[in-house]
Amino acid sequence: MRIRYKKWARGELEASKFYEDEPEKWKGKWSSHFVNNRLPFMLELGCGKGTFISKIAVDNLDINFLAIDLVDAMLGLAKRNVEKSYLEAGIEPKNVMLTRFDIERIDLILDKTDKVQRIYINFCNPWPRGKHRKKRLTHTKQLEKYKEFLVQGGEIYFKTDDDELFESSINYFLESGFEIISKTYDLHNEPIFEKNIETEHEIMFSDQGIKIKALIAKLK
Repeated sequence: MRIRYKKWARGELEASKFYEDEPEKWKGKWSSHFVNNRLPFMLELGCGKGTFISKIAVDNLDINFLAIDLVDAMLGLAKRNVEKSYLEAGIEPKNVMLTRFDIERIDLILDKTDKVQRIYINFCNPWPRGKHRKKRLTHTKQLEKYKEFLVQGGEIYFKTDDDELFESSINYFLESGFEIISKTYDLHNEPIFEKNIETEHEIMFSDQGIKIKALIAKLK
């Protein structure tokens, strides 16, 4: 999703207690970045405006979350959405962190010591052109990197509106040694998650009559 430059975003992010501008420094020790370093650790890759992370984090205070995106404007909006959700709940955002990084190089900021238990990938860029498909967040190339920091039995929750991306992703997961433990071609009528948190993309596509595809893949 393209978004207009927001001149306020960089300043607000740098002043935020739950934004990390140098994620490389925390490779292998992300747990120590949170107030409670004994909680399970989960990621959202490509957090966008933060609709998803702002809801799931405040609803799961017994889990630490790291949300990653590459665009300051997106992260600025995510930061504001997180603040809004926690303010409404009357608590401080102590179990969530935002960071700016290129997910294609995610192995530079995470390793096995970080013990990631789950990854959420919501409506990532489908990169439909053949030569660009390796940029997909679910491509085999990326999945091999995630395996370097996912715990054994760790899961990836994936949602998309794109039929071709979904079918290709199923193959990517199987090629990389993941087990597809649940999938659906119509998430809103065939729920596979305990609780589905709708993102801004999900709402938009659903309103257009597009069925939401989803799966849960488990690292063997």
